[in-house]
Amino acid sequence: MTETSYSVHIWRITARKNAQGKITSYRVRWRVGTHEHHESFKGKTLASSFHAQLVTAASRGEAFLVDAPGLPVSMARKSANQMSWFEFSQQYVDLKWTRAAAKSRAGIADTLATVTPVLLTSDRGKPDDQVLRRTLTRWLFNTKQRDDAKPVEIARALRWLEANTVAMSKLDDPALMRRVLEQLARRMDGKPAGAKTFARKRAVFHNALEYAVELGVLQNNVLPRIKWTPPKEVKAIDKRVVINPRQARQLLAKVGEQRVDGQPRRSAGPGLVAFFGVMYYSALRPEEAAMLRKSDLRLPGSGWGELLVSQTAPTAGGAWTDSGQRRDRRHLKQRGAGEVRPVPCPPELTELLHEHLARFGTTADGRLFRSLTGGDLAESTAARVWDKARQKVFTAEEYASVLARRPYDLRHACVSTWLGSGVPSTQVAEWAGHSVAVLHQVYAKVLAGQEDSARRRIEEALSFGMQQGRPCP
Repeated sequence: MTETSYSVHIWRITARKNAQGKITSYRVRWRVGTHEHHESFKGKTLASSFHAQLVTAASRGEAFLVDAPGLPVSMARKSANQMSWFEFSQQYVDLKWTRAAAKSRAGIADTLATVTPVLLTSDRGKPDDQVLRRTLTRWLFNTKQRDDAKPVEIARALRWLEANTVAMSKLDDPALMRRVLEQLARRMDGKPAGAKTFARKRAVFHNALEYAVELGVLQNNVLPRIKWTPPKEVKAIDKRVVINPRQARQLLAKVGEQRVDGQPRRSAGPGLVAFFGVMYYSALRPEEAAMLRKSDLRLPGSGWGELLVSQTAPTAGGAWTDSGQRRDRRHLKQRGAGEVRPVPCPPELTELLHEHLARFGTTADGRLFRSLTGGDLAESTAARVWDKARQKVFTAEEYASVLARRPYDLRHACVSTWLGSGVPSTQVAEWAGHSVAVLHQVYAKVLAGQEDSARRRIEEALSFGMQQGRPCP
C-alpha cells in the first residue's frame, strides 16, 4: 500500500543559475515526512503555479505521497492518469537499462517499437514507417543514445510521437490489448512471427504493464485475461540439423583449407578450425567460444583435456553495449559472475587446440580466436566461413537443407552425440550449461531416438538370464 503523510513542509521557489550567472530554471522543493522532493521548471510562471497547488493541498489538509513523486494524492492521481505511453515507455527502458545485458536492451527496444504503432492516437502527420521505427529503436528506446544529436527528421518524429500516443490509462482496454497481441505476432514485413519471438516480446510487454501498475499509471494489467491463441512454440531441436562425426571432420578440414587469392594468411578459415571444433567436441556456444582463453585450457600433450568456460560475449551491437563494442562481455548464461563450467575436451579437440596455439598464438589478453585484424571475431565472418565449408562438403540437396546450416548446430550435434552415447542427462546438462528440464525439452527427439538402443540392452540382459538357466523376474 502506498504510504501517505500529512506532515508537509514547502520551501520557497529558488532560481538556479549557470556558470555565467544566468537563470536557467526555477526549483520547487518540499518535504513529506522525512522524504525530500523537488521539481525544476524553465519558467517562473510554471514553477509558481506548481508551488501554489502544493501549498493549497497542504492548507486543506490533504495527504501527500511519502515516496516519489511526493505529490498530494489528488495531484498524483491526475498525473498518473495523464501519463502517456511516450513518457512511460522511456521510463521503463531507463529502469531496465543499467542491469540488462546488451541483447536484452535491444530486445526491449524491439518489443516497444513493435507495439507503439498500435498505441497511437492519430495518423495525421505521421512520419514514414521506416523513420518512425528508426526513431523508436535508435533514440527513444535507447537510454545511451537518447540525448545524442539527431537528424531533422528524427527530431520531428520525436515531437510527433510526444503528442500522439495514448494515455496509459487506456491500456486496460481488452480490445486494445488484443490488437497489441496481433501486432506482436507479426514481423515487420507482415508475415507471422516465430513462436519464440512472439513469446519473448509478449513477456517484455507484460513486464512493462506490471511496472505501470506498480507506478499507479495503470489500474490493471489485463493482458493475462485476453483469450487469444499464441503461435505454437516448437522447443525441441530438429534432428535434421545434426551432423555425424564423419561429416564434422570433413567440414572442419574444409574450413582449414580455405584460402583467399592463394594466401592463407588473408583467410579467416584456418584460424577458425578450433573455433568450430570447441562447439562440436565440447558443446560451447559461439559466444562462449569467442571468449575462450589460453588460461581456460587444461591440455595434456595428447588425450583428454578440459575447458574451463567462464565468460561469454554475445553480439549485440555497439549501440547497446556500455563499451561501444559489438560484443557484450559477460558472465556465463544463467550463472553468477566468476562461476566456471568445466567441459571435457576429447583427444581430437586437444590436438586441434595445440595446432591452433602453435600456428596462431593468442591475442594480448589471451583469447584464442579473433578477426584478421586482431579484434573481436564477427559472427558474420564465422557464418561466411562455415557456409563455404558446407558448399564444399555437402551435396546440393544437403546444402539446401537445414543440415548444420548454422555454426550453432555444431553444439546441437555435440549434445546429441553425448546423449546418444548413453551419458546420463544430468551430466550432459552440466557440461552443456543447461538445466536438466531444458535439456529434456530441447533434445526430446534425440532422447526418444535412444529407445531402440534401450530395447536391445534389455533384450541382451533377458537373453543372458535365460542362458544362465535363471528365470526372468
